Amino acid sequence: MTSVTSPLEGRAIGLAAVPDPVFSGAMVGPGTAIDPVREPSAAVSPVDGVVVSLHPHAFVVVDSEGHGVLTHLGIDTVQLNGEGFELLVNKGDTVTRGQEVVRWNPAAVEAAGKSPVCPVVALEASADALADVQESGDVKSGDALFTWK
Repeated sequence: MTSVTSPLEGRAIGLAAVPDPVFSGAMVGPGTAIDPVREPSAAVSPVDGVVVSLHPHAFVVVDSEGHGVLTHLGIDTVQLNGEGFELLVNKGDTVTRGQEVVRWNPAAVEAAGKSPVCPVVALEASADALADVQESGDVKSGDALFTWK
Protein backbone atom coordinates (compact mmCIF):
# COMPACT_ATOMS: atom_id res chain seq x y z
CA MET A 1 0.00 0.00 0.00
CA THR A 2 1.30 3.46 -0.92
CA SER A 3 0.47 6.62 0.97
CA VAL A 4 0.57 9.63 -1.36
CA THR A 5 1.12 13.01 0.28
CA SER A 6 0.62 16.54 -0.96
CA PRO A 7 3.50 18.00 -2.97
CA LEU A 8 2.25 21.52 -2.20
CA GLU A 9 0.47 23.71 0.28
CA GLY A 10 -2.98 24.84 -0.80
CA ARG A 11 -6.54 23.60 -0.96
CA ALA A 12 -7.58 20.13 -2.13
CA ILE A 13 -10.26 20.44 -4.82
CA GLY A 14 -10.49 16.98 -6.42
CA LEU A 15 -9.85 16.07 -10.05
CA ALA A 16 -13.38 16.93 -11.19
CA ALA A 17 -12.64 20.61 -10.51
CA VAL A 18 -9.49 20.71 -12.69
CA PRO A 19 -10.00 23.05 -15.69
CA ASP A 20 -8.77 20.44 -18.19
CA PRO A 21 -10.95 17.58 -19.49
CA VAL A 22 -8.07 15.09 -19.62
CA PHE A 23 -7.44 15.47 -15.89
CA SER A 24 -11.02 16.15 -14.74
CA GLY A 25 -12.17 13.06 -16.62
CA ALA A 26 -9.45 10.99 -14.91
CA MET A 27 -8.11 9.94 -18.34
CA VAL A 28 -4.56 10.13 -17.01
CA GLY A 29 -5.58 8.28 -13.86
CA PRO A 30 -7.43 8.78 -10.58
CA GLY A 31 -6.23 11.11 -7.85
CA THR A 32 -6.96 14.61 -6.67
CA ALA A 33 -5.80 18.17 -7.26
CA ILE A 34 -4.40 21.04 -5.23
CA ASP A 35 -5.18 24.71 -5.76
CA PRO A 36 -1.82 26.01 -4.49
CA VAL A 37 -1.11 29.05 -2.34
CA ARG A 38 -0.08 31.94 -4.57
CA GLU A 39 3.51 32.37 -3.50
CA PRO A 40 6.88 31.02 -4.63
CA SER A 41 7.39 27.50 -3.33
CA ALA A 42 8.90 24.14 -4.09
CA ALA A 43 6.85 21.13 -5.14
CA VAL A 44 8.04 18.12 -3.17
CA SER A 45 7.97 14.40 -3.89
CA PRO A 46 4.67 12.81 -2.79
CA VAL A 47 6.33 9.39 -2.25
CA ASP A 48 9.77 7.84 -1.75
CA GLY A 49 11.05 6.58 -5.09
CA VAL A 50 12.83 7.27 -8.36
CA VAL A 51 12.17 10.26 -10.62
CA VAL A 52 11.28 8.56 -13.92
CA SER A 53 9.97 11.62 -15.76
CA LEU A 54 10.99 15.21 -15.16
CA HIS A 55 9.89 18.38 -16.94
CA PRO A 56 9.78 21.92 -15.57
CA HIS A 57 5.97 21.69 -15.26
CA ALA A 58 5.54 18.03 -14.24
CA PHE A 59 7.27 15.04 -12.69
CA VAL A 60 6.63 11.37 -12.01
CA VAL A 61 8.06 9.46 -9.06
CA VAL A 62 7.76 5.65 -8.97
CA ASP A 63 7.87 4.00 -5.55
CA SER A 64 9.24 0.58 -4.56
CA GLU A 65 5.86 -1.04 -5.33
CA GLY A 66 5.97 0.25 -8.91
CA HIS A 67 3.33 2.93 -8.30
CA GLY A 68 3.93 6.02 -10.45
CA VAL A 69 2.63 9.31 -9.09
CA LEU A 70 2.35 12.30 -11.44
CA THR A 71 2.52 15.83 -10.06
CA HIS A 72 1.49 18.34 -12.74
CA LEU A 73 2.27 21.96 -11.84
CA GLY A 74 -0.59 23.94 -13.33
CA ILE A 75 -2.64 23.43 -16.47
CA ASP A 76 -1.18 24.05 -19.95
CA THR A 77 2.05 25.13 -18.24
CA VAL A 78 4.05 23.19 -20.83
CA GLN A 79 3.36 26.26 -23.01
CA LEU A 80 5.53 28.35 -20.66
CA ASN A 81 8.59 26.44 -21.95
CA GLY A 82 10.08 26.12 -18.48
CA GLU A 83 9.89 29.85 -17.74
CA GLY A 84 9.51 30.34 -13.99
CA PHE A 85 10.32 26.72 -13.07
CA GLU A 86 13.59 25.51 -11.56
CA LEU A 87 14.45 21.80 -11.51
CA LEU A 88 16.06 20.76 -8.21
CA VAL A 89 16.69 17.08 -9.02
CA ASN A 90 17.52 15.05 -12.12
CA LYS A 91 15.68 12.27 -13.93
CA GLY A 92 16.84 8.98 -12.43
CA ASP A 93 17.47 10.43 -8.97
CA THR A 94 16.18 8.61 -5.91
CA VAL A 95 14.10 11.01 -3.82
CA THR A 96 12.42 10.85 -0.45
CA ARG A 97 8.91 11.96 0.40
CA GLY A 98 9.00 15.69 1.05
CA GLN A 99 12.20 16.30 -0.92
CA GLU A 100 12.05 19.42 -3.10
CA VAL A 101 11.78 18.57 -6.81
CA VAL A 102 10.75 21.77 -8.65
CA ARG A 103 10.71 25.39 -7.51
CA TRP A 104 7.95 27.53 -9.06
CA ASN A 105 5.60 30.46 -8.48
CA PRO A 106 1.86 29.73 -8.86
CA ALA A 107 1.10 33.50 -8.92
CA ALA A 108 3.40 33.94 -11.93
CA VAL A 109 1.71 30.99 -13.69
CA GLU A 110 -1.67 32.65 -13.09
CA ALA A 111 -0.31 36.03 -14.30
CA ALA A 112 0.78 34.27 -17.51
CA GLY A 113 -2.86 33.27 -18.10
CA LYS A 114 -2.57 29.63 -16.99
CA SER A 115 -4.33 27.83 -14.17
CA PRO A 116 -1.98 27.00 -11.27
CA VAL A 117 -4.16 24.04 -10.19
CA CYS A 118 -2.01 20.92 -9.70
CA PRO A 119 -3.34 17.43 -10.40
CA VAL A 120 -1.71 14.64 -8.36
CA VAL A 121 -2.47 11.42 -10.21
CA ALA A 122 -1.97 7.70 -9.67
CA LEU A 123 -0.74 6.55 -13.09
CA GLU A 124 -2.11 3.30 -14.54
CA ALA A 125 -4.43 2.84 -11.56
CA SER A 126 -8.14 2.13 -11.42
CA ALA A 127 -10.35 4.46 -9.40
CA ASP A 128 -11.16 1.68 -6.95
CA ALA A 129 -7.44 1.23 -6.21
CA LEU A 130 -7.48 4.50 -4.25
CA ALA A 131 -8.89 5.12 -0.80
CA ASP A 132 -9.26 8.13 1.49
CA VAL A 133 -8.95 10.60 -1.40
CA GLN A 134 -8.72 14.17 -0.11
CA GLU A 135 -10.98 16.34 -2.30
CA SER A 136 -11.59 19.36 -0.08
CA GLY A 137 -10.01 21.38 2.66
CA ASP A 138 -6.66 23.01 3.27
CA VAL A 139 -3.55 20.87 2.92
CA LYS A 140 0.05 21.47 3.80
CA SER A 141 2.96 19.97 1.94
CA GLY A 142 3.28 16.40 3.26
CA ASP A 143 -0.37 15.95 4.30
CA ALA A 144 -2.05 12.71 3.18
CA LEU A 145 -3.86 12.98 -0.19
CA PHE A 146 -4.81 9.35 -0.87
CA THR A 147 -3.87 5.75 -0.25
CA TRP A 148 -3.07 3.47 -3.21
CA LYS A 149 -4.03 -0.10 -2.37
